[in-house]
Amino acid sequence: MQTPTGSGEPTSAGRVKSYLSNMGPSWVAGAIAAGPATMGSLITAGGAFGYELFWVVVLSAVAGAFAQYLAMRLGLLTERGIVGVVEDQLGDTWAWLLVLDVVVAAGAAQLLIMKTVAGVSATVTGVDSRIWGVVWAGILAVGLATRGYRFLEVAAKLLVSGVVVAFVASLFVVPIDSTAAVSGLVPSLPSGSALVAAGILGGAVHITLITMHSYTMRARGWTDDDSDLATFDVVASMLVAFGTYSVAIYLVTASVLTTGDLSTVEAAQALGPLAGPFAKSLFLVGLLGAAVSTLGANTIVPPFLLADKLGWGTTVEDDRYRGLLVVAALLSAPGAFIGGPVLSQLALVLAIGTVGTPFAIAVVLYLLNSVAVPESNSALANLAGLALLFVSGTLAANFVREQVAAGISPLSGAILLFAVVLGLGTLGVFGKFIYREGAPA
Repeated sequence: MQTPTGSGEPTSAGRVKSYLSNMGPSWVAGAIAAGPATMGSLITAGGAFGYELFWVVVLSAVAGAFAQYLAMRLGLLTERGIVGVVEDQLGDTWAWLLVLDVVVAAGAAQLLIMKTVAGVSATVTGVDSRIWGVVWAGILAVGLATRGYRFLEVAAKLLVSGVVVAFVASLFVVPIDSTAAVSGLVPSLPSGSALVAAGILGGAVHITLITMHSYTMRARGWTDDDSDLATFDVVASMLVAFGTYSVAIYLVTASVLTTGDLSTVEAAQALGPLAGPFAKSLFLVGLLGAAVSTLGANTIVPPFLLADKLGWGTTVEDDRYRGLLVVAALLSAPGAFIGGPVLSQLALVLAIGTVGTPFAIAVVLYLLNSVAVPESNSALANLAGLALLFVSGTLAANFVREQVAAGISPLSGAILLFAVVLGLGTLGVFGKFIYREGAPA
């Protein structure tokens, strides 16, 4: 409850208390960001390069928060889902391209996230991971189909908060070299670190996070009048919670592990003899919470965009949308049956998502400078957005170049094709913007 002042306005303390109780949409995005793929990149970076990439970890939280801020503004100012706005402002083809981009990126990630969830569940309980894959898919389908977005938002806030607490607690049982950590805040890229640095940044600035935000705010009924609350939501979830999550994992692994060639589960197991069984338990609990929250949040993204494009409702009151949620949840179960090293697979999935991210950023910037919004972006916000686009584009190019350098296989060829299509789409968005600005009024 807000505390009134003499003028009837809430005090700062009352306003913060109200914000804390009402925040939520950005926590769903934070649940995806604080997932196994990001964790895998952090473990690899900490184990292989020690504290030297600490600056990248901090930068990723700042960049992720700003990307969500742009997506937040678009959702508040249009009060619509992003696909419908794209269809009106850019056309049907561009809207379908955005849907395809998200379905491919989020769909590929869903399988590997389920593999991680099932693997951690098997490690903790001793029950076969494939059984856990079926169980978790069923829980997800029932929860989303019956409770919808509100179920997911509450779960995301609880799980992400618990995950942050678990990893922060691990800092107190693992010896941290504070001097080396501070020196790692000075930007440098040691030999062989470019790809893993890209992975860390790519986990925070991702197409699924950017495109879902207009739908989650719409589910809460937020408008431009709620911009202060929405901004607080972004800062609390992405900058504070996700940033703390990333910093804690990175510092723990940089302090203890001596190799980056470990999966997330193997990293937790390695902490046992190195830092004690309590550190191992905290890491496993945090990993399970992060994986489960990411699995649920990632499930809703393709149904949001696809339902919007088809003109359906984006709440469980529409049975067609409810059906999409169930299908998306059940299709994640096969992920538990995928063999092979999960860390390299997560890196590949992150690459696919990173390839699709520049297009999404370009679309958001276009829309924030169009008649779709009553108040265009400031020059400073546009410059920062272009810098974000450049960084994400560079990351995507690095991922694609590495895949192609290893030889053109069916998989790397598909990634290259995906990158070319979306690269042309990104250039097309800029071309349409230049044409629009140059056209007579």
